[in-house]
Amino acid sequence: MQTWPHRQSLEGKRQTNLSIRADLVEAARSAGVNLSALLERALENELVRVRRRRWREDNLTSIEAYNRHVKARGSFAQIWTGG
Repeated sequence: MQTWPHRQSLEGKRQTNLSIRADLVEAARSAGVNLSALLERALENELVRVRRRRWREDNLTSIEAYNRHVKARGSFAQIWTGG
């Protein structure tokens, strides 16, 4: 079985083909930007954003019910502090 010479450095990673505008690739290379590292960071950030949005969407009914409860009766802290 043939392996890539840099296989150890790719442990836990998957080679992927992407289509990126040529001018961006050339500019990134000229600037010394590590495209793989940049993409990983961008994907991590995007996945956090997507998970937060989905959590809010999934819990919207409960959040709205809690907000109605607080508006009508006050928050737990207000109840105990007399506020």
